Amino acid sequence: MNKTKLLLLALAGLFAASCVADVAPDQTISAEALAAKKFVNTPDAAVEGELIIYVDEATAQQLETAQVATRSGVMPLDNLALEVGATSLQPVFNLQVNGDVKRARGMHRWYTLSFPAETDLQAVAQKLSMMDVVERVQFSTKIERPEVQTIEADPATVAATRGEDLPFNDPMLSKQWHYRNLGLPETYPGAKEGADINLFPAWEITTGRRDVIVAVVDEGVCYTHEDLKDNMWVNKAEQSGAAGVDDDNNGYIDDIYGVNFVTYTYKEGNKATELKEGYSDHGTHVAGTVAAVNNNGIGVSGVAGGTGNGDGVRLMSCQTFHELPETDPLYNSSAWPSGTDTCASRAFQYAADNGAAIANCSWGYPGKYMSDSVFTPQNSSVRKSIDYFTKYGGGDVLEGGIVIFAAGNAKLDYPSYPGAYRDYICVTAMSCDYTPAYYTNHGPGSTLAAPGGDYLQKYYTDYTGEYNSSVYSTRYTMGANYGYMQGTSMA
Repeated sequence: MNKTKLLLLALAGLFAASCVADVAPDQTISAEALAAKKFVNTPDAAVEGELIIYVDEATAQQLETAQVATRSGVMPLDNLALEVGATSLQPVFNLQVNGDVKRARGMHRWYTLSFPAETDLQAVAQKLSMMDVVERVQFSTKIERPEVQTIEADPATVAATRGEDLPFNDPMLSKQWHYRNLGLPETYPGAKEGADINLFPAWEITTGRRDVIVAVVDEGVCYTHEDLKDNMWVNKAEQSGAAGVDDDNNGYIDDIYGVNFVTYTYKEGNKATELKEGYSDHGTHVAGTVAAVNNNGIGVSGVAGGTGNGDGVRLMSCQTFHELPETDPLYNSSAWPSGTDTCASRAFQYAADNGAAIANCSWGYPGKYMSDSVFTPQNSSVRKSIDYFTKYGGGDVLEGGIVIFAAGNAKLDYPSYPGAYRDYICVTAMSCDYTPAYYTNHGPGSTLAAPGGDYLQKYYTDYTGEYNSSVYSTRYTMGANYGYMQGTSMA
């Protein structure tokens, strides 16, 4: 071997040794640094007293068979539960339906730890991240319903616009300009004909299908509303079964029309479908636009509300947050539970398991801008749940579910996440004159625009219609069953 080759080999050896020396410290990386890598997200806008964890396989099996989850025999978790006064350690996902598929996707390893709200959230999160049995730690981010303008109005006090032949006999159909906009000054002096969703020609093709279920992932839907009750999805086994019993063995008690995921807790016997006046106004308004019963001689029409012959789409109430009336003593109180990542995660998997084809979502994450490059690697329970819906939702009509989000009402040049993610449909709002609504989020991540209403059109001083340019639909609140709202939720 000549001297040149020997020199090259020696240099190569030195280079290799230097590389080994450079990577060696990674093998002794500090426990704190390793723990930091377990965090799925930041504590921004996190709810107090709740953390979501992803445990290893052995721990998941032990927790699943534990009689009391906070005394499971998994010593690190049990000790921490005792230290922080944990009230529960519950699975995020329900394994009684499609359990084998969920286990194959690792969904059985997600748990929510609940503890007193005054406990230091980040300190608990740090302790969880230091445990070998915990692979991920997720702050349970609050989800927000976009702010909307709400105007009470009853059909008896709202004059119908220009008597004419219409497809259905619902008296307020003529007020729903967002279906067919004739450019009438009663709507708004600047209204432009055709600034609508062109629904009447679509109705000549279909007015809805009974085998399509739309999950309203929102506030609850008023299932007793006169204009919605006949188009509600109904769990027949629970409806005809015994009160307080999980009659269909699907993990939920009395889930007749869906589940209130804000207040429902597993294994405690509380009713899954809960309806309280004032807590379901926004969800009921959205539901009316989707599927108020058509041609029943009352109220409004729905986009897919059928013909009055029991042929509209069905509405499943998947309540993920509450909106309290100002008269409620808990209004503006941090003690009132609202929407969180846990609620949203459970809602999507429930919708998929019970045959929903479409998930209509009027919420998003508050705060700073995100991007697909940030959202994609987040192995969060919400992301996994939506992926589950898009894969296994669809019921009998689609191979996988469709997820639709409101873009948000913060006047930003980007829509909120998760809606802005490339795999979901994200809807911005326009006014009745083809212009963007003053409040709408827009920009990259938006998929399409639809009429969302814009009551600020009333800046015309000679205009007395005021709110006619907002969206008229069903409501559930004190004193009114119908009313105007505006927002990307309406779009």
